[in-house]
Amino acid sequence: MALSDLLYPDNPKRKQELIHLHQELLDCMSTNFHATNELVGVLNEHLGCTITPIEMRESSTVKENCEIIIQVMSEIQHQVQKIDSDMKEKLEPVLYQKLYDIKEPELEKIAIAQRVFSIIFGEATSTAAMVAIKLLGSNHLTLSVSKLIGLLGQIGASVLGGVSITIIGLGLEMILHAILGAVERTQLLTAVRSYEKHLAEFKAASEKYQHAIHEVTSLVRQQVQ
Repeated sequence: MALSDLLYPDNPKRKQELIHLHQELLDCMSTNFHATNELVGVLNEHLGCTITPIEMRESSTVKENCEIIIQVMSEIQHQVQKIDSDMKEKLEPVLYQKLYDIKEPELEKIAIAQRVFSIIFGEATSTAAMVAIKLLGSNHLTLSVSKLIGLLGQIGASVLGGVSITIIGLGLEMILHAILGAVERTQLLTAVRSYEKHLAEFKAASEKYQHAIHEVTSLVRQQVQ
């Protein structure tokens, strides 16, 4: 047992708590990677995008993995903005406004979008038009992406950022410092509080993000069946 553990017997418990919180963060990030790839697959298949799927890198830090998912989320935002620009450029103002009119029937919006995609791609499926309408009209998805990007940036910049995503890396890089007594205890308390704060916000935002993506992907599955 380390000398610091003898002096401060709650430290081993704090270390285990930190490892548990770290694993919760990684599980949440992993689910976000999976959900993001689902949306990427829909965009690539139905809207002609060429976004590269992503995967967590076990040899990298939390910050580096945050940057991976931020990059692809930003690309998704860019593609949605491009769809909006294409619609605005090729539609009469009255028709363009209909796309964002909550009182307008969704089938009418899909028909309008399909007309634009037929111009762009030569032909277009109703599925492609439906995906576009869902992306353009989903404030839920837009807001959840923006929120999650912000939180990922905060996590990457925090005390968590330089930690390896593996539990072994966590033990070596943060927990098993050669720091004794109150200094180590203070570090552990600070790290645990930081994890708890970021994890609570991150899990809530992730659930909204995953739900928003599920709304789009489940509709696509229903459409193609």
